Amino acid sequence: MSADGPWSALPGTPLIAGSTLPEISHPITQDGIAAYAAASGDHNPIHLDEAFARAAGLPGTIAHGMLSFGLLATSLERWVAGRGRVTALHCRFAGMVRPGDHLRCRGTVRSASADGRRLELELEAVTDLGVRALTHARATIEMDGPPAAPGADDGD
Repeated sequence: MSADGPWSALPGTPLIAGSTLPEISHPITQDGIAAYAAASGDHNPIHLDEAFARAAGLPGTIAHGMLSFGLLATSLERWVAGRGRVTALHCRFAGMVRPGDHLRCRGTVRSASADGRRLELELEAVTDLGVRALTHARATIEMDGPPAAPGADDGD
């Protein structure tokens, strides 16, 4: 265990009520969107064909909403880092994410159970242009054990 305790989201960030989770930025590329389309089976041309997307009234191709959701879930898993499990994750799809954007995921631990093992998080996924891709994002995580006292270290 590090000096940050067993539940730091990333070094120096403990997962306790009031903690702010560090931002994780995900670059959005057309190749990434195409890979997501292939993996998901969602080949809607607004995601893959620039001319089609423009003809549909969009500024160009857009990322799948579920790709943004998946990147938020990936961020959440990085914050938890194998010390617990995600038991709930919810959001609403809101703004468009485009190739060339960076989806910036961040969050706050809103509350913890009395024993500190169940954490309620408020999350956001916003592009570098300020577009809120996902709104009303929240998660529940169950940690594997009680949090260590601040400054605890098992000698690792």
